[in-house]
Amino acid sequence: MATILIIEDDQRIRQSLSSRLAERGHDVDAVGTAMAGVESAVSGRFDVVVLDLGLPDLDGAEALRMIRSITEVPVVVATARDDESEIVRLLDAGADDYVVKPYSAEHLEARLRAVLRRSSAEPEQRVLTVGQIVIDLDAQDVRFEDRSLDLTAREFDLLAYLAERPGRMVSKRQILAEVWHQPYGGADKTIDVHLSWLRKKLGESAADPKYILTRRGVGVRLVDPDT
Repeated sequence: MATILIIEDDQRIRQSLSSRLAERGHDVDAVGTAMAGVESAVSGRFDVVVLDLGLPDLDGAEALRMIRSITEVPVVVATARDDESEIVRLLDAGADDYVVKPYSAEHLEARLRAVLRRSSAEPEQRVLTVGQIVIDLDAQDVRFEDRSLDLTAREFDLLAYLAERPGRMVSKRQILAEVWHQPYGGADKTIDVHLSWLRKKLGESAADPKYILTRRGVGVRLVDPDT
């Protein structure tokens, strides 16, 4: 479990997130101002920081720059600002990931796990294998039946997301939140198109699936056809 610092001025959100994450076994500290958050981050005892942007004493983006200037602790920005250029600016400023409000504790925890995996995973944990699919997360490379697959960035992210959960059914809503970074809204068709492209590159089809199995109204999962 992780040691988490939450910097959030809304007391209701702060208490709710702290409680929900603590219930999952995490050690959580929560503060309501940017300066208190920066001072806490300096201690170096946190595995990850959740930083709200709408803080009363200092803009969250400035707080991010201050944290990044003194520590390499992963920072997940929580924001109601869903403008793409703003999000790109924050990532360029040193944020490791972001969540768009409103979001659930479950969604946040999944993003925190992903950030922590990227920041601390050992090399042997960075290769995923499902049947004849071998995914090198660091090299952003996929091999299938001993040949390299030419995937777009989104196709790679989608395949890697499914491969991290082999055999587990995940909903399109989860995929939308975790891969497309869009907690709400409709993008079923976009997901379907990317699944279709992946199937084609894996030599299968929706009518004759081997690796990518879907269930209408439920979700999609990646399986090893030989098990």
